[in-house]
Amino acid sequence: MKLIAAFAALFAVVDAVELTGDNYDGLVAGKTVFLKFYAPWCGHCKKIAPDWEKLEKEWDGHAVGFVGSVDCAGDGKSVCDSNGIQGFPTLKWGDPSALEDYQGGRTFSELNTWAKENLKPVCSVSNLALCDDEKKALIAKYQAMDSAALKAEVDAAEGAIAKAEEDFQEEVGKLQKAYEGLNDAKEADIAKVKSSGLSMMKSVKKARDAAPAEGSDEL
Repeated sequence: MKLIAAFAALFAVVDAVELTGDNYDGLVAGKTVFLKFYAPWCGHCKKIAPDWEKLEKEWDGHAVGFVGSVDCAGDGKSVCDSNGIQGFPTLKWGDPSALEDYQGGRTFSELNTWAKENLKPVCSVSNLALCDDEKKALIAKYQAMDSAALKAEVDAAEGAIAKAEEDFQEEVGKLQKAYEGLNDAKEADIAKVKSSGLSMMKSVKKARDAAPAEGSDEL
């Protein structure tokens, strides 16, 4: 019975930190979060899974910090879409309504050390007391906008991010084509040199190097 209870508790913890479009707002409300956005088929996601599950259990029930996972190929797709997730796994943290990218190490020790230093109350609309004057003024500015104007600002900012990504991919494509062209030219030059008699030259040279030198006293 104890073993059964232990397994039940384990799966209860896993279920509690699997975020979906339906439970996201309720589970992360008032928390500073650390989230893994993943897809079940992703190899890198499977590699980080054991350490991440350990981290989730470590932070389960914490008063301020929340560590969880979002299945972008399952019930969490809407959460992934709203956060602009494009690759897996993607780790993000901070205010649930304004997540930031995590760029640190991915072992349990590195993740937990970072979490202890950063999963604290942060400046947000619901935590104005933690904001400096500049951020309070920025929040007040956006709160004063009507819904249409605020949506336009968000759309413009997200559009700028999408444009930056599009420009990057376009330039990478140009570099790829340039690389392919240079590589083709290199291969053509090498083939030309080889076809001009390089193998024969090397064969003659090898035979000459192995032959006794003229005037040698060798019998």
